[in-house]
Amino acid sequence: MRKIAIYGKGGIGKSTICSNVAAALAEKGLKVMQIGCDPKADSTYALRHGEPLATVLDTVRVKGSSFDLDEVVHEGYAGTICVEAGGPVPGVGCAGRGIITALEKIDEKGVYDRYEPDVIIYDVLGDVVCGGFSMPMRGGYAEEVYIVTSGENMAIYAAANIAVAIDNFKGRGYAKLGGLILNRRDVRNEDAKVKELCEDLNTSLIGDIHRSETVLDAEEKKQTVLEAFPESNQAEAYRTLAEIIWSR
Repeated sequence: MRKIAIYGKGGIGKSTICSNVAAALAEKGLKVMQIGCDPKADSTYALRHGEPLATVLDTVRVKGSSFDLDEVVHEGYAGTICVEAGGPVPGVGCAGRGIITALEKIDEKGVYDRYEPDVIIYDVLGDVVCGGFSMPMRGGYAEEVYIVTSGENMAIYAAANIAVAIDNFKGRGYAKLGGLILNRRDVRNEDAKVKELCEDLNTSLIGDIHRSETVLDAEEKKQTVLEAFPESNQAEAYRTLAEIIWSR
């Protein structure tokens, strides 16, 4: 079972990348579970054709520990397994602590043994790497971390912070940095900035996703690019990225 966490600042496009990579791996015949670890609970939106999921935290708030996995785990495109951790009531509670609670609750319920995924993808917000949002890196949840960035200064700053968090865990058997994924914004000196970031973090660029209207067109259809436009260049770019991740 491959356990992967994909981090990046809010709005960088990591959920789009996660969902399309999940779809690409599922097309290969793998059983893929995607767990959204963002309070917005929209990670699996495209895999589920826009149908919202009951989040783990919302369900726990209503039922405590007596909920069934069927209430929070649902099938998406190409047989993907979709879960949304959710977040606290707005203005109350800690989103990071919510991630810890959600992952612990589904783990206690035996979600991984029950569904037996070949690949787990944790989609994690990376603006603030507090103890909660670093949870997928710890405790054996994820073994590999990939960071989505662009050439924008805030995206690079967030990527550097995430890498520092990973480095702080070295020697403890936690997840390791597998590389960066460039989700292009076509800003000035983007290639040079990301190359410098790779050098600073002593890591490699494993994916280069070009900006494309195809992504927006797929979002309008409430689908992944692979489902909406399977023959497009953009779909092939996600398949290539998925293949690189899988081959590592």
